Order: sequence, then C-alpha cells, then structure tokens
Amino acid sequence: MVDDDKQEFDAKAFLRTLTTRPGVYRMYNQSDDIIYVGKASNLKNRLSSYFQKTVDSRKTQALVSHIVQIQTTVTASAAEALLLEQNLIKEHRPRYNVVLRDDKSYPYVYISTKSKYPRLSYQRGARKAPGKYIGPYPSAGSVKRSLKLMQKLFRVRQCEDSYFNNRSRPCLQYQIKRCTAPCVDRISAEDYRRDVDMTIQVLEGKSQDVVEGLARRMEEASVALDFESAAKLRDQIGSLKAVNDLSNNMREDGNVDYVAAVTQGGQSCVQVFFIRNGINLGNKAFYPTTPKGSTSAEILNAFVAQFYLEHDLPREIICSEAVEDVELFQEVFSERAGHQINIVHKVRADRARLQIMAMTNADIALATRLASRSGMAARLEAVRELAELDNAPSRMECFDISHTMGEATIASCVVFNAEGALKSDYRRFNIENITPGDDYAAMRQAITRRYTRLLKEQRDMPDILFIDGGKGQISVALEVMSELQIDSVQVIGVSKGPDRRPGDETLILCNDEDHGGRQERQLTTDSPALQLIQQIRDEAHRFAIAGHRAKRAKQRKTSVLEEIKGLGPKRRKLLLTHFGGLQRLQKAGVDDISAVPGISPELASKVYDELHPQRSNG
Repeated sequence: MVDDDKQEFDAKAFLRTLTTRPGVYRMYNQSDDIIYVGKASNLKNRLSSYFQKTVDSRKTQALVSHIVQIQTTVTASAAEALLLEQNLIKEHRPRYNVVLRDDKSYPYVYISTKSKYPRLSYQRGARKAPGKYIGPYPSAGSVKRSLKLMQKLFRVRQCEDSYFNNRSRPCLQYQIKRCTAPCVDRISAEDYRRDVDMTIQVLEGKSQDVVEGLARRMEEASVALDFESAAKLRDQIGSLKAVNDLSNNMREDGNVDYVAAVTQGGQSCVQVFFIRNGINLGNKAFYPTTPKGSTSAEILNAFVAQFYLEHDLPREIICSEAVEDVELFQEVFSERAGHQINIVHKVRADRARLQIMAMTNADIALATRLASRSGMAARLEAVRELAELDNAPSRMECFDISHTMGEATIASCVVFNAEGALKSDYRRFNIENITPGDDYAAMRQAITRRYTRLLKEQRDMPDILFIDGGKGQISVALEVMSELQIDSVQVIGVSKGPDRRPGDETLILCNDEDHGGRQERQLTTDSPALQLIQQIRDEAHRFAIAGHRAKRAKQRKTSVLEEIKGLGPKRRKLLLTHFGGLQRLQKAGVDDISAVPGISPELASKVYDELHPQRSNG
C-alpha cells in the first residue's frame, strides 16, 4: 500500500548542496524520527552512494524508501565525526543502525593498598578510592571467581571495613581457612602484606614469580625443620601451578581482546574474550539490535565503535574479519588511550586458534538463544533484566517456611538453573530451638545453615536468592548474608498481594552492592520474569508443605511416652494396659501412676509432668 501523503525526497537537489568535508548525517522519516545516523570523511561521496541506481542491498533500499529529510553536521575531522556519530546513535537508537545495548561499566578487582591490612573486593563504577584496580572483567561472575580463588590461595580479607574494625574475635572465614584474621592480630602486618603482594602478582599474570618465591621459602622452612610451614607452602605452590597451567593454555601475552560477530535468523551475537596481563578473564556475549539484512562485517564494525568508545581499551583488538574503518578506529582509540592501539584480523598459530574459539562461542551462543528464545531462556533473560545482572542467572534458590500454629516447622530451599528445577539440590531444614510460629527466626536459621555449609564446602553460590515473604523476611536474609560476608548474591523478596492472588505479588529488589537500597516492583501477569518467579516460589511452597506434613504426621504417630527417659517399652505397655489407653493415663494422678507395678514415685512424677506440660511450666 502506498502512502499518498508521504513527502517526496528530492535527492538530486539535496546532493548538489553537499560539501566534500567530513561530517555526520541524520536521516528522518515521515514522522520526523531519526531512522539512521552515519559518518563520512567525504559527505558528498558517502550520501551519493545511497541514491545510485545500482544499489543491491535490500537494507539500503528499505532505508532510502523511508527518507523524507537528511540533515548533516560538518566536523573538523573524520575522528570527530566518529565521536559525534556514536553519541547520536546512543541517544536516538535509530531503527536502521546496529545498536549495542550495553551501557554498564565493567567490574574490577580492587585492593585497598593504602590500608594497613588491605582488603580485596569487587568494584564497579567510578575508581576514585586510593588503591590498585585490576581488570576490567567481562562480568561480575568472573570477578567473583577470581576473588574466591585468591581467598583460597592467600586468605586476604574481603570483609567491609566497618565489619573489620569492630571484630573482637575471628569470624567464620577464619574458621574455614579463608582469612588469616588480621582484625584480631592473628597475623603480622608484614606477613599479611606479603600475602597481598602475592595476590596482586597472580592477578597481574605473574604466577610464576610467586611460585619461585614460595619455593625459596619452602626450602628455607625445610632447612629450619619447620615442616608444617613447608607443607603449607608446598600446597600453595601446587594450587598456583594448576592456575598457571590453565592460564598458559591461552598462550597469549599482554592485553588483547578477541572479537567475533555472527548473524542468523534475524538475530546477531558478538562474542568478546578479554585477555589481561596474559590471563583470560573470561568472555561475554552481546546481542545488539540489528536491522534486517545486516552482515556480520557491519555488525562487527558498529560494535567496535560503540563498545570501545565507552570502555577501557586493550593494547590490541583481534577481530573475526576485517573492520571497515580500521585506520580511523586506531587513530581515535590511540589518542584516547594515550598509546598505540592496533586492530587486526589476520593472525596465525595460537592467535588463530583463539580467534576461532571466539567465533565458535559466538555461533553456539546465538544458536542457543534462537533455539530457546520463547522458552526458559526468554524467562531467564527477563529475570536478568529485572535483577540488573550482567548475565542470565545460572542458579537461583528460593526459601519458604511451613508450620501449623508453630508445630513441626520446616524450611525449604529449592534450586533452579537454566534447564529448570534442579531437584537433586533441593534441601529441607528442621527448625528447632525457636519460639513456635516465629517465621523470622526460622528463616534466619535456615539461611544461616544453608550458606554456612556452602561456604565451608566451597560450593557455588546462587546468582539470585528469592525469599517468599515481605520486608521482615528480606531484612533477615540480608542480615545473614552480611554476617557471612556474602555480597555476590542478589536478594529478591516475593510478597503476596492483600488477597494472595497470583499476579498481585510485589517484588522487593535489593541492590547487592548496597543492602540498604530496596526497590518495589509489580509486574504484569504476562511478564516472563514474573511467571518464572511464581514457578520457583510455588515450588518452594510445595516442597515446604510436603516436608511439614510429613514431619507433623510422624510426630502425631509417636507417643509422648517414648520421649520419657527411664520409661522403656515394657513399662509403657504396663501403663497403657493398666489404664486402658493414653487418654485415661492423662487423667490419672501421680499416686495412681506410681501404683502401677514397676513405676517408682520419681518416674510417675516424670510421666505426669510430660503429660501435663502446663504444670511443669507454671
């Protein structure tokens, strides 16, 4: 259908007015929306190419058919045009541009080297605090894996300063050998600083230097007959060599990024491997918005411009294919970094192997996304956006409490991963030694037991912890996580509506970097994120109720007489036979019970007290 009211764009008249200088152009449609932003070192030549009769690209043909106006901005250089183009793309997100949806800063490992006892921690955002920053890492998960490894190898503290400064005795991290307890002087400042220095060396890719230093110390300890210290150093060397061997598999030195782009089925994926100081910090998949008909080369070109103008630059960027504006990018990036930045695509030997690895990962990531886009992957992606995670959650846990008027209290923990329910990891907790009906105390006990064990066993933490409850239960969960120094888990409360109807839930999101910050959200009933959260919450509820009912039934089948010390099976049978059942025994007095052969007055008093707890509590 032809739009009769559409303005006709006079390309010939417009082209006659153009300059040959560099600049940026913006194309508008009938609704006065910017549908494409581009740059050119020669505006006249570049824009003329859109209106030639031999244009074969369907994407270009579709773009031109919607143009009613073009505006240009002349710049002093092609480099200035590149910067302006990227700012306009970021601001307007035009329909026919490749648009990267990645505005987040990237995380670093931060070491507060100016402190007497430096802290090792996760850092995202502005790097203003004095100390050393190592990164950037592709995701929060890769930082946390590095922190976990360093904690195991060198036991450098990772607790908040406020927690550290107010300790009077070692915490759980010391007990499970993940900290040397500098807060209570269990290690000298000199020895602690040496551990910090080794941590920095390993994170900077100098593991071999650390191994050599530890080997010298081990030899000295052996000569001094300090075999216990020598054994500890030997274990450290073994762990470090394993890390070193893994890093050497990459066979890459310096700071390099491997970037590969693929497109299929109207979707695209860009995979980036981040190599820093010769260490593979991990890889990340990006899914930019791309107009129909975009080629992998066009996607790669747009990604390199948008991504590296916003993030820290490596010394070298190795692409899966040639980048159109390579010389311009190198000029702008080098000026921005203060040193030469190289962008290449023709590599050999081990670099070619890594280049292929990046391409293979991009293919697999895109195929997986396309295969399950309408299923679990879509729900996980919706939850990722809700929780503002770097990647879709790979592990989620949910807690619920079940009891009847405080009787037989059970806490459940269910686990979901990318495939759905992971029933082999489900756990139930018998809640004891609390005031009956105190859900907060029950939740505290369950979460403490769960994550203390995960810490001791060095098992993976969930990306998200769902709590079936409101603000009170959320506060309990956050307090426990703070006490255990677990700051890598996003906590989300699932609060039922006033009528407890599905779809009326309020989600309470807690910022994992600032547990004081909470945000309440209500999602529509057709939200994939809400549907998955409901599924997880309902499964936790079902699992808790099933456990509670089983426990309650077992308790009610058990005679209270079985819990009385000194009252064995024969005496229990004598009592029940003498009185004709438990109900009549409950009505009997102490003297009546002691009249039964074999029952002493002391034992009769115990039986009476057990059957009449209000008497003993009175």
